[in-house]
Amino acid sequence: MEPASLIVLTALIAYALLFDFLNGLHDAANSIATIVSTRVLSPRWAVIWAAFFNFIAFLFFGLHVAQTIGTGIVSAGVVDMHVIFGALTGAIAWNLITWWGGIPSSSSHALIGGLLGAGIAKAGSAAIVWQGVIKTVSAIFLSPIVGFGLALLLVLITTWLCVRSAPFAVDRRFRVLQFISAAMYSLGHGGNDAQKTMGIIAGLMFATGHLGPEFYVPLWVVISCQAAMALGTLFGGWRIVRTMGSRITELSPMQGFCAETGGAITLFGATWLGVPVSTTHTITGAIVGVGAARRSSAVRWNVAGSIVIAWFITMPAAATIGALAYLASNWMW
Repeated sequence: MEPASLIVLTALIAYALLFDFLNGLHDAANSIATIVSTRVLSPRWAVIWAAFFNFIAFLFFGLHVAQTIGTGIVSAGVVDMHVIFGALTGAIAWNLITWWGGIPSSSSHALIGGLLGAGIAKAGSAAIVWQGVIKTVSAIFLSPIVGFGLALLLVLITTWLCVRSAPFAVDRRFRVLQFISAAMYSLGHGGNDAQKTMGIIAGLMFATGHLGPEFYVPLWVVISCQAAMALGTLFGGWRIVRTMGSRITELSPMQGFCAETGGAITLFGATWLGVPVSTTHTITGAIVGVGAARRSSAVRWNVAGSIVIAWFITMPAAATIGALAYLASNWMW
């Protein structure tokens, strides 16, 4: 490989790790919003707690999501440095826009949108791997529904189990249990989200001939991506924490536990199946579920509605930016 191409490859890997860092920064709210809003942990300790479990997530999950991102969204033959640059630029730009606005959009779908936009700009619709895209788009709708249903069910079960307990005792018990549920959710977040960047880096290395004849994810890529996401989580995303933790509905420790546990179960299942879901969508559905279990009016539906609108525009917006970035990169080098 020519020195100039090697420099570009190294720069793109660093760019991908920057996206992973921003993913942790942007989506830190998903891991810590409920435990902060219920005042079980201060924001400083909450991000440390979440970052630790974000980092060790690779010890518990396979790399099925990375495989989907690396080869299952656009054809491996289409992927090159320009496509990866376009994909990452689309995702990073949209993440920064939504982070600045305090909008809990999906980093995952921003990345997929950017990848699709750059791939289509290069090869048209022939670049799309429809099976993987349909699976991913379906998860946009299914993950919040599953999170909603599980959280609602958990609230009903825990309410029934605690019906004879004093409110103070229930509150104290679930303050302890929320440490476990927040850890579980952070594991699910790290396990699903970090793998998306692993897939991008491994796909880039495969396209440039650095992985040999078969696609796989090197261990150093796994460790680097988990570390970048954990570091981003440490910096937190306080604008989005406020939206997720208090503006949708007010949460008690019991409700926070149910939301985190319902979201974590959803993420565990999706990660094992290799489906790149949105942690933002999942926890939003779960928070709405626990609010609706109390009463429908407990949910601020106008806030939830604005979040849903952001979900629908994320992929097209990131795809547009990704396509423009792909075209610009071809002009620049």
